Amino acid sequence: MAGQQTQSARPSMSSEVLPGAIVRHPQQPDWGLGQVQSVIGNRITVNFENAGKVLVNGELIHLIVVQGQR
Repeated sequence: MAGQQTQSARPSMSSEVLPGAIVRHPQQPDWGLGQVQSVIGNRITVNFENAGKVLVNGELIHLIVVQGQR
């Protein structure tokens, strides 16, 4: 239809990670490994070794999955 905008076909990061997964933040390697605590929409809560609990926007940050869900 004319005038309608389409959403990007690129999947968000939140569709790729599950609670329990071990991840790294690509722009904050000093945070160490983190365990995904919850995924709600694009909001991913991760508990990092050296940074504590961090809320990550999965639409903007693509976490590196080191190990899948346990």
